[in-house]
Amino acid sequence: MTTAKSWKIGREIGDAVVKASSNPNRRWYGPHMAASVRAISERIPLVDFVLEIRDARTPLSSEYELLRKFSPFSSTRIVVLNKMELADPLELKKWMAYFQGRNYLSYAVNSHNKECVKNFLNFLQSQVRELHKSGHSGHTTTMMLLGVPNVGKSALANSLHQIGRISAAEKGKLKHTTVSSQPGDTKDIMSLKIGSHPNVYVLDTPGVFPPKLLDAEICSKLALAGAIPDDIIGETELARFCLTLLNSSHEYKKWAKLCKSQDVTGSLSNESSTSSAQRKRQYPTDHTQDFIVYDVRRVLYETISVFNGNLEDDISMGELVETQFAALRTVLRVTEEASEFADLRVASKILNLYRTGRLGHYTLEHASC
Repeated sequence: MTTAKSWKIGREIGDAVVKASSNPNRRWYGPHMAASVRAISERIPLVDFVLEIRDARTPLSSEYELLRKFSPFSSTRIVVLNKMELADPLELKKWMAYFQGRNYLSYAVNSHNKECVKNFLNFLQSQVRELHKSGHSGHTTTMMLLGVPNVGKSALANSLHQIGRISAAEKGKLKHTTVSSQPGDTKDIMSLKIGSHPNVYVLDTPGVFPPKLLDAEICSKLALAGAIPDDIIGETELARFCLTLLNSSHEYKKWAKLCKSQDVTGSLSNESSTSSAQRKRQYPTDHTQDFIVYDVRRVLYETISVFNGNLEDDISMGELVETQFAALRTVLRVTEEASEFADLRVASKILNLYRTGRLGHYTLEHASC
């Protein structure tokens, strides 16, 4: 779901990122980013396709702004909305229509879904065939993946490589590009083969930002999606922003059925004990296990449903979020620590569940078709 309201906490997070980008020390924009920009600028004129990878939750905010610096270029540009499994499906359809209406060649993909990547690879191969029909004489086609940090370029490159290799001999010689949830972990341009006859290679590049970010609203969305290192803002503030957006959406209403059971955790535990051979073990400290996720959803639904404050008001919303933090300490098993450390642990787990789609599907901006 999206939200039209600009929340105070979102503005504060965005302002903090803008301020950090102006810091001479540039904790998030180091020499490696400047070097990457130079390397990319040297290679762009030589590639056949530019795959601009964006986050499907932030289709505009995750635009690779530096492409404007390289324009015009002769390569065919394709806008790829990655992480489609995390976005609101209805909003994703609107965004695809948005790009189509502006004559953008675009595609939505889930880089962790084999069938989805296979279909994407077929799409890319069809583009390669069209290129050869138009007179491309080379025996090798190159595609450069570009994007801001943590939009999933490396994961997509690896998936394309795994599915695109053809001969059995190639299977034993796989090389992988580094995949990490931390933005900025890819340091070098890496070439991976994704097709033969003709040969097709993708170039995985480091995620880079412009030297300075100016739009606070864009920065807040990028921070929540994980494109900017969490320690610039702090996980607790990001989790508060996350809960604010969740509370102001309608996604939580889908969890109403969880409250029909008086004890969801107990019910699941009894189920597990009666058929333990067929079910995986439950670890109460693992917040990603289904029975914990169910409890988190139930608590969030209950706290929103009984709240009598004005959810359009920043102060009232803040009170609800603090109530939720207190309730979540119990279901996430972090009650024995000092308050500030307990909140940090709750925040870390909530951010993880949000960013992996366990708390619903959210698109952070509307498409204006």
